[in-house]
Amino acid sequence: MDFTFSEDQIAFRDSISRFLMTEAAPEHLRDIWETQSGHAPELWARLAEQGLLGLSVPEAEGGMGMNDIDWALLLQETGYYALPDCVTDTAYVAVGMLAALPPEHPVRVRWLPRIAAGKCCVAVGHPLNLHVLGAATADLLLLPHRTEAGLELHAVLPADCRITPLRSLDSSRRLCQVQWTPGAATLILDGASGAAVWRQAGLRGALAASAQLVGLAQRMLDLSVDYAAQRKQFDRAIGSFQAVQHHLADIVTRVEFAKPVLYRAFYALQHGEPEAALRVSHAKLQCGEAGWFAARNGLQVHGAMGYTWEVDLQMFMKRAWALDAAWGDRAHHSGNLATGLLEGEHPPIGPGHTFDRQDVGAAGQAVPVRQAVPEEVAA
Repeated sequence: MDFTFSEDQIAFRDSISRFLMTEAAPEHLRDIWETQSGHAPELWARLAEQGLLGLSVPEAEGGMGMNDIDWALLLQETGYYALPDCVTDTAYVAVGMLAALPPEHPVRVRWLPRIAAGKCCVAVGHPLNLHVLGAATADLLLLPHRTEAGLELHAVLPADCRITPLRSLDSSRRLCQVQWTPGAATLILDGASGAAVWRQAGLRGALAASAQLVGLAQRMLDLSVDYAAQRKQFDRAIGSFQAVQHHLADIVTRVEFAKPVLYRAFYALQHGEPEAALRVSHAKLQCGEAGWFAARNGLQVHGAMGYTWEVDLQMFMKRAWALDAAWGDRAHHSGNLATGLLEGEHPPIGPGHTFDRQDVGAAGQAVPVRQAVPEEVAA
């Protein structure tokens, strides 16, 4: 089996990384944070030129028509550079929701090409999140309405809402409280059909946050390594001290252990595996822990000055803390994981359940259900 990413996926990741290295440098992010809206139209337009916003948009609507696994590396880059705009909510979560509509649906026909062209921003008000990210600067809001039949999907224009901006730990994540009235004019999917779309949106949102947390952890590690090489005590770089080296090595271990869990969840989501929700919750917990651990150990290396505005570390710590609670907190995903692992007479735990899923037959013998991973996986 081949578990590596394809050359095209790696090349696209590298091109986005080189682009963000100059366009999303920390000094530029600080300038964006200090604006009233926290939105950067110029950066948004350049991201569209790079093809990032249209990655999942079907080719018929002007996009590239790529899949979930293609996002695995790119979302880590958006975390590594702490992009200030709701890129993932628009380009990954909202696009997935709109692409689930029938091809001739007017909302899909109108908005998907605009997203691919970088001409609009979409905010998603998922029930997992207490507030709506980017609602104040969005051109369209996708909002839920719970009914007896299920969770309806509504497409609402900002002019039809009462949007109240809120303060956030991370200045680039502009959270809002949205008040609106559901009606026939805004309804695009009824409760029965909308529930499945909202479920997939929740999985994509949690997985996007997980991938960004891995990227943030790697960035905090790199910042800490650079600082340890430059900061001197007793006429020696602090990076030469064994205690500091242990802090940094432990971050590497957490990041590397989180990556395979993350990639496995992307694979499960793309292929519609029955345990996809379980994989996503596992990834959210593992990647969230990597982000928290990198922030804590990075702060140990930097000292108290790591909290200050002038040091770049604080930017990525704040994003990691915010994303850890976004799209389901630890209690939510721990509950999902416990339920998925422990329910039933023969829970799917232990060797042999990572990729080749098996069920136990009436005689207690393991019966292969299907091959979860094909012979060649470009992931």
